Amino acid sequence: MAATITVAAAQIRPVLFSLEGSVERVLAAMAEAAASGVELIVFPETFLPYYPYFSFVEPAVSMGQSHLKLYEQAVVVPGPEIERIAAAARRHRLHVLLGVNERDGGSLYNTQLLIDGDGELVLKRRKITPTYHERMVWGQGDGSGLKVVPTTLGRIGALACWEHYNPLARFSLMAQGEEIHCAQFPGSLVGQIFSEQTAVTLRHHALEAGCFVISSTAWLDPADHATITADTSLHKAFQGGCHTAVISPEGRYLAGPLPEGEGLAIAELDRSLITKRKRMMDSVGHYSRPDLLSLKINRTPQVHQQEWAGPSEALGASDVLEETNHG
Repeated sequence: MAATITVAAAQIRPVLFSLEGSVERVLAAMAEAAASGVELIVFPETFLPYYPYFSFVEPAVSMGQSHLKLYEQAVVVPGPEIERIAAAARRHRLHVLLGVNERDGGSLYNTQLLIDGDGELVLKRRKITPTYHERMVWGQGDGSGLKVVPTTLGRIGALACWEHYNPLARFSLMAQGEEIHCAQFPGSLVGQIFSEQTAVTLRHHALEAGCFVISSTAWLDPADHATITADTSLHKAFQGGCHTAVISPEGRYLAGPLPEGEGLAIAELDRSLITKRKRMMDSVGHYSRPDLLSLKINRTPQVHQQEWAGPSEALGASDVLEETNHG
């Protein structure tokens, strides 16, 4: 494994209401990053086809039409759009952390996908609890996706937006030896205070986990605001809130933050900084006390149907007979 790797966080504008348009922007950003020697690129939360900004300003009783549009443009995994991006990842030898609105049957999920440099999908996880207004849009994920993936670049984990305020979710990744943390946010929401909160949250995780953090947020041009809502008094809700950056295990910015506009925050990660930080404070090693404090996690995928053979098939006829005789 190389001592240093080059990574990028994309601050990028979606094509609202167009899955094809947003896919093309992902592919263009991948090519740009690869030309700069990037080996891992992180895209914003549910960038494909776009984050449901409408849910932030439309009351639930009237957002049905906007929600249905999102269903029409949502991604199926596996599906043709993911295959195109995987092919580009393989061609560029580029790892990609992608955020999508995943459609599964009659439900949508906030899903994070990690595609490695061979074009293989090595992680698919769903946001465990949609935040506030998002609960009207997405279903809940489960613990099966709270995994750190070993790759040729290091051990990679990911969380979306306010999952970073769930300390046990973060600890579950830390306990698996996370070395590179990918964080995704919608961007262009709430204003400067959202950017400031994101900075505190991600620098803290870098310090506590002793890992690198790559944070990606989307960017909305002012021209996009009217396509979300015609009420101009609400357009201020889509200003600011971006914080695209790369942070070291010492909590220092290696690239960014990018406050507004589009661009790539590119940085070289020196893996020796992980050991330098953990030598002093390894929160899941010599600085932990599992005899006092530990995490219990259910990684079982939650399914709606489980096959049960019945006692005669599960135990065998002779076992059933013996059980009957001694019952």
